Amino acid sequence: MFGCLVAGRLVQTAAQQVAEDKFVFDLPDYESINHVVVFMLGTIPFPEGMGGSVYFSYPDSNGMPVWQLLGFVTNGKPSAIFKISGLKSGEGSQHPFGAMNIVRTPSVAQIGISVELLDSLAQQTPVGSAAVSSVDSFTQAQMTPSPSEMFIPANVVLKWYENFQRRLAQNPLFWKT
Repeated sequence: MFGCLVAGRLVQTAAQQVAEDKFVFDLPDYESINHVVVFMLGTIPFPEGMGGSVYFSYPDSNGMPVWQLLGFVTNGKPSAIFKISGLKSGEGSQHPFGAMNIVRTPSVAQIGISVELLDSLAQQTPVGSAAVSSVDSFTQAQMTPSPSEMFIPANVVLKWYENFQRRLAQNPLFWKT
């Protein structure tokens, strides 16, 4: 039903079913993982009105699991990518995996998927830094300028557009000449 992908590793498609509505993927050597992709395989859709909350769990200094909500997948949004590199020092959140007897290893983290009502998913608040589509994903901090490429400042494009609009208002056919 689900798949899990970590860059540089094989795709995992055999989730461990720990309850009727809960699934877990093991992530060995989790310290080296930055992002995780969780997706539906397309073989079995969620029942109508249902989706899956995606959680990340890592062992704290005492070996106890710390669960954090990352986000969700649904039939309408069958995949999601999550940044987990900054979560390993955060605090846990409320989760549905607390009563499970899941075998834990100190260097193994887990991705948990809990099948829940869509209404319940909409009310949950994921960890803020988990979404890759956050503002910092769209800033220039990740860009490395290439000397062979020309960049145009946004204010130059804006000035050109305003000038274009002004000339178009004066003469709707100016651009044809």
